Amino acid sequence: MHHVVVNNLSIAYQRAGDGPPLVLLHGFSLDSRTWRPQIEALSAQFSILAWDAPGAGQSQDPSATFVIGDWVEALAGTLDDAGIRQAHVLGLSWGGLLAQEFYRLHPSRVLSLILAGTYAGWTGSLSARVAAQRLEAALADASLPRDEFVKKYLPGMFGDAPSAAVQTELGGIMGDFHPHGFRLMATALAVADTRDLLQAVDVPAFLVWGSADKRSPVGVGQAMRDAIPGARLEVIDGAGHLINLERPLEFNAIVREFCTSAP
Repeated sequence: MHHVVVNNLSIAYQRAGDGPPLVLLHGFSLDSRTWRPQIEALSAQFSILAWDAPGAGQSQDPSATFVIGDWVEALAGTLDDAGIRQAHVLGLSWGGLLAQEFYRLHPSRVLSLILAGTYAGWTGSLSARVAAQRLEAALADASLPRDEFVKKYLPGMFGDAPSAAVQTELGGIMGDFHPHGFRLMATALAVADTRDLLQAVDVPAFLVWGSADKRSPVGVGQAMRDAIPGARLEVIDGAGHLINLERPLEFNAIVREFCTSAP
């Protein structure tokens, strides 16, 4: 792990490979270890950076006033430390919201957007009732003992037939979640609405979804594809929310093909 201090926050990130830069942004309750299959397989073609967002993994917890724009600037500082000026940006779930907002504030640094199992914010993709219910549950669940937290959230991350090995791997990652960071990330996701941004995206955009996603149904991906000019959507049959872990071969092939062919 590399470590950098950005705006008085210690941030950890992984680097691997050589080639066009590819930045990997994880979801809430997770960290950069979620991207193990991508780091292993795609580093042959790409220079990969996978960070632990402030409030996750080996990175420091931010202040209670941290909002999505603060994560954007923390990411920009991390990329500066790694010498990355422009990159393909891949965001999964909460990381997809961060990818969108990074494009909003730093469009010249984004070569392409890859959005996987994400949202235009909960407010932008779900009903007001569902968004409020999810936030209320997340704020309460952050206080659960770690084993109970994993037991509650792990099943919703996969389709109907994940392997025991991948469940164990993700359970170990989720068990290390930061309660404070989880609350902040859930709050940022709940209040976000990026629908105005989607129609202004002016870089190649690709969306990847699992047909069995229980957290962000494929209809959310279809709506985002329709909103982004020229965007493509690929649906992996039977996959759930954490498609990159559950179906890495298909996911990696899709990402590799898109990034190498994007103008």
